[in-house]
Amino acid sequence: MTRTLILPMLMVAACTDKDPEPVVYELTGDELHDPENCIECHPAHVEEWSGSMHAYATEDPVFQAMNARGQRETNGELGDFCVNCHAPMAVREGYTQDGTNLDEIPSHLRGVGCGFCHLVDGVDDDHNAELSLATDEVMRGPYTDPTENTAHASAWSPLQDRTQLESADACGTCHDIITPAGVHLERTYLEWRDSQYSVPEAGLQQTCGNCHMDGRDDVAAEYDGVPLRRVHGHAMPGVDVALTPWPQADEQLAAVQSALDSTVLVQLEVYDAGVGMGVIVFLDNVSAGHGFPSGAAHDRRAWLELVGYDEAGEVIWSSGLVGEDEKLRDYVAEDPQLWWFGDRTYDSAGEEAHMFWEVASVESQPLPAPSRYDPGTEGWVDSHQSRTFTMTGAFPARISARIRIRPVGLDVLEDLVESGDLDPSVVESMPTFTLAASETEWVADSDE
Repeated sequence: MTRTLILPMLMVAACTDKDPEPVVYELTGDELHDPENCIECHPAHVEEWSGSMHAYATEDPVFQAMNARGQRETNGELGDFCVNCHAPMAVREGYTQDGTNLDEIPSHLRGVGCGFCHLVDGVDDDHNAELSLATDEVMRGPYTDPTENTAHASAWSPLQDRTQLESADACGTCHDIITPAGVHLERTYLEWRDSQYSVPEAGLQQTCGNCHMDGRDDVAAEYDGVPLRRVHGHAMPGVDVALTPWPQADEQLAAVQSALDSTVLVQLEVYDAGVGMGVIVFLDNVSAGHGFPSGAAHDRRAWLELVGYDEAGEVIWSSGLVGEDEKLRDYVAEDPQLWWFGDRTYDSAGEEAHMFWEVASVESQPLPAPSRYDPGTEGWVDSHQSRTFTMTGAFPARISARIRIRPVGLDVLEDLVESGDLDPSVVESMPTFTLAASETEWVADSDE
């Protein structure tokens, strides 16, 4: 009896209740990948991104030169290895297979754009851009309560939320590179993962976005009903910079300088070594969430400059005193005390190799990330490093020290120029940064 009464009631309810009308959004499919369609609601974010290295990823002449040379020297076997990270949507949409036809690719699919990052819904591996993208046209972001809008559907995801460790996984898969030969050449994500910053604990946890996407109080979109939130910048400064005319180039250069300035601290301890002045240099990578240098560390040129002066201010001893137009590698043989940081790469014959497709082995000596975790000993390793120098001859009245870095070595660039793949003017555009926090000085008869 009861079942007979309830069943008609359910049937009536099913007939009278109507499903809500589906929401039709203005931006769909390919339109979500075009930053021009994002400007109206997100002008600040698009402006910041437009001056970033993500936007510059395929415009970079060094990328273009290396890709062109790599395709030629491997008879095309390099394929989409480079462009899969530098123009991921162009590869996924079938516009290129090797990045040699960049001029034919729609401008909004060159570089790493809005849609690629905000549609990521899965990390398939920890290297070589192994990401999966959603096809539901829902833009993912860091807010659990996104404001409803007419442009696109929105949802929270830990992969786009810099407060969540998973967001580092999403960044890391493009910033760790394993070459076709199986060499783990770029290791930024691995270095972060083995550092204190990957520990899910208050006061320790720091993701990629925490450092490279500064926060500010603002609206996430210029749209009715959007509340004031904590938003994050999209300039994403690191160490690389635009080497050709590019929007906000001066701002980018300043942001990179600011990011580098606090990275490494230097301390000096001076003593009489009998045969000269002994100087112990203590270095600490205090703020990079990975090694220093990182990324394409085989291309970077980072080193300690240590100089002794007499009372008249003349140089009487030096190590790492490299001129702005001089190659660091030229000093390796003649300056046995030179302290350089990063990677040196070698081919299968043991000869030094500049081009990644030639690399068979890596000699690595970066400054490790703070309190790096050593899986071998299951313990924390202090990032503190030290080295002793002996200044022979007259005792200096003053000693200065500082850390310097070039995003790409002049020797690498000149190699590309000699092969005919790079315009010589690019070499002149490569900056040499000095890390402000690393600049320190010892003066004789001083307790400083």
